[in-house]
Amino acid sequence: MHTVWKGAISFGLVHVPVKMFSATEDKDISMRMIHKKCSTPLSYVRKCQTCDTQVEWEDIVKGYEYEPGRFVIFSKEELEQLSGESSKEIKILDFVNLNEIDPVYYQKTYYLAPADTGSNAYNLLLRSLTETGKIGIAKVSIRSKSSLAAIRVVDRCLALETIFYPDEIRPISQVPNLPEQANVNDKELTMAKMLIEQLSTPFEPDKYADEYRAAVLDAIAHKVAGEEIQVAPEQHRTNVVDLMSALQASLDAVKAAGGTSAASSPTEEAKPKRSRSRKKETV
Repeated sequence: MHTVWKGAISFGLVHVPVKMFSATEDKDISMRMIHKKCSTPLSYVRKCQTCDTQVEWEDIVKGYEYEPGRFVIFSKEELEQLSGESSKEIKILDFVNLNEIDPVYYQKTYYLAPADTGSNAYNLLLRSLTETGKIGIAKVSIRSKSSLAAIRVVDRCLALETIFYPDEIRPISQVPNLPEQANVNDKELTMAKMLIEQLSTPFEPDKYADEYRAAVLDAIAHKVAGEEIQVAPEQHRTNVVDLMSALQASLDAVKAAGGTSAASSPTEEAKPKRSRSRKKETV
């Protein structure tokens, strides 16, 4: 893995030297922009309209347009100083329970490995978080961007999850057409809960795949071989005219596929399963 950041985690007077690695990778299929007329790839050119010349990366700075056509300019060093990135510190501010953070806050995950001289402090923090079931809320600056972050344990590794600041989350009040009251039919609710029970299963991430990416790769292989792309026919869908019929048809389809129901009939109230203590994500 490529090291994307080096620094240290700090909590109290304890410093844990770490190296950061991206925990995820983008597997989107990259496609070039092509001139339809002659099939020539198009190039992205950084060109100055005033000087009428192509601009190299080392001659590019960042600027904020405070009025139309007027900018204040910042160098890379100035932005690093403002963001605090030069300190190379992940400062833990508080320790909280993982289930207190709504998933809407999460951005990107990084793995943290101990630096050459930090294995003892790293193991201490990892073990402490594991046994207390807590995660650390920290501040960190990566590539001139300041972020909140959550430090938690994934298997035997410390992980850092960058999270949005509260003012970056749009309020629910801005979402249009939300019902003021959730009024539902009792029979429909019973059948919907039965359907959820029948479709419930432990989370197994390995059973999910990016079908679109697989289809595109298959189409690329066919085109390279000079073959025509065969598009699968659209699956027949039953024209269901009301919600009760849709629920009943869904239950029948699950049963026909070998699904097991938590209730014996559509009219019997779906009994909630006994709550199980969910394993904390810090182990």
